[in-house]
Amino acid sequence: MSVRLRKWTTKEGKSEEAWQVDFVFQHADGRKQRVVKFSPVQTRRGADAYERDLRNALLNGTFGKEKKPGEGSALTLAKFTPRFLTYSENNNKHSTVVSKRQILEDHVLPFFGEMALDVIGPAQIEDFKALMRKKQSAAHARKDNATKSAIRKRKGDGPKALSLKTLNNVLTVLSKLLDVAVEQHVIPQAPRVRLFGKVPKPTFDFLSFEEAERLINMAEPEWKTVLLVAIKTGLRQGELIGLQWPDVDLKRGLLHVRRAIWRGVTSVPKGGRERTIELPESVVAALKAHRHLRGPYVFCLEDGSPLSAPRMNRPLQRSMRHAGITREVGIIGWHDLRHTYGSHLVMRGIPLKVIQELMGHATIDMTERYAHLSPDTRRNAVRVLDLPLAPACDIGATRTEAVANHA
Repeated sequence: MSVRLRKWTTKEGKSEEAWQVDFVFQHADGRKQRVVKFSPVQTRRGADAYERDLRNALLNGTFGKEKKPGEGSALTLAKFTPRFLTYSENNNKHSTVVSKRQILEDHVLPFFGEMALDVIGPAQIEDFKALMRKKQSAAHARKDNATKSAIRKRKGDGPKALSLKTLNNVLTVLSKLLDVAVEQHVIPQAPRVRLFGKVPKPTFDFLSFEEAERLINMAEPEWKTVLLVAIKTGLRQGELIGLQWPDVDLKRGLLHVRRAIWRGVTSVPKGGRERTIELPESVVAALKAHRHLRGPYVFCLEDGSPLSAPRMNRPLQRSMRHAGITREVGIIGWHDLRHTYGSHLVMRGIPLKVIQELMGHATIDMTERYAHLSPDTRRNAVRVLDLPLAPACDIGATRTEAVANHA
């Protein structure tokens, strides 16, 4: 076979495998030439394509005359970017594509834009990482010199210092772009892009039970219901915007999360999965009173069109001021209301697995961010060991009797 998955064991005893092209080509003059090469794309399909490329090069007389990596034979990163974005549009959600485009424009293109893709190697990537670190340190220094009043004024005012998560997101986009370039046979192989390190679990803010009740009571009338739904269901902002009346079953007290709207684009909820949420009686009553005939969207403008994030943010801050809810640093945003939902469930003793399903978290790891809010859970769990023995004995006797009767 001309394409095969070769397997071998290293001197250290480690098992390795790789797709390899191995064929004999007969030239027009009768000469035979054996070609044995590892495929730059380590999939069966990639190896098949690589074999075709090699055979074409032999036919055209260009075999062995290709420029070596680093000689600038490939497209520049700037010229390849449109192809990468097209790939992303075909394979990612709209919000992900927007995020990738922003990262490319703000960080990757200014540094790598004029470089040929096959010139980008470990040294260039490490230089890029050093530059980002330098910018991060400078931004942190400027932020430290800002006055506290400016920080209180608005979250994110002044120069933004890139978080470790953002830095890693930039490197991830760069790595994916290079991988796609390999997949599309623009470059033979991509350098490994090492991330900065493990990102610590993010901190979050949420409202106390008293603050949540005060916010709902003091909210502007037209925003009271959407705030109640946000706090009592944990819907993401885009899911609130995309909520339609057919998604709400007021008789059974259920809400089906089927879509999200972000920057005017409708897509599936985050994680690609729909979910169903049981509604508290207070939410059912509020939604019944909120019924309108302006269109399918539960929360909408006067003409029935859906809300947008910018239109929702200012009323939330006004409602916060009316309720007297402030923070020394930053502000409470719509996503913090989602954190409020998760935090309150944990503080009420709801199991994390149930909370994961209600919030639509892809993994339990995301839900475990709230676990520290239930400090009595483990203490209460071990207290059962000190319960009187009598109930346990009764239970055991009952089970023994049941087994005897069954026999």
